Amino acid sequence: MASPRTITIIALSVALGLFFVFMGTIKLTPRLSRDAYNEMKRAYKSYVRALPMLKKMGVSSILLRKSIGALEVACGIVMTLVPGRPKDVANFLLLLLVLAVLFFHQLVGDPLKRYAHALVFGILLTCRLLIARQPEEQPPEKRILSVNGDEQPLICEAAPEKGKMKVS
Repeated sequence: MASPRTITIIALSVALGLFFVFMGTIKLTPRLSRDAYNEMKRAYKSYVRALPMLKKMGVSSILLRKSIGALEVACGIVMTLVPGRPKDVANFLLLLLVLAVLFFHQLVGDPLKRYAHALVFGILLTCRLLIARQPEEQPPEKRILSVNGDEQPLICEAAPEKGKMKVS
């Protein structure tokens, strides 16, 4: 049976992956929701206006929106379907992306209700990454201790404190 840690990581990976695939698709095409797509277009125009440096570098609102949308879709697919280390890389990239989006929202002075979802999903990405990077707990080793010719089971913790052993 899978450990609670494994189940948590899988559940968070799938949920976050699907969310980012959905949000990235909304940024790329109006097929899912024309209103949300138009709102994204308007928002990214305001982000580029607030950062004239992007305009000087040749980054238009369309390029910014489509780049972020494509990255969200790609990382969302990896989070949902690809096993192993690539999930952590996708998680980290999405976390950086969420931080950038939060910066954009703060830059243009959006109210909290406009970016609360980014804040919540940033926290979820952080939790998933922290849980995934924790080392797996190892079961205690069983050893035999011989005392006065009698054998007794001895359980040593994975990293026992100096001079202390747990005897059962």
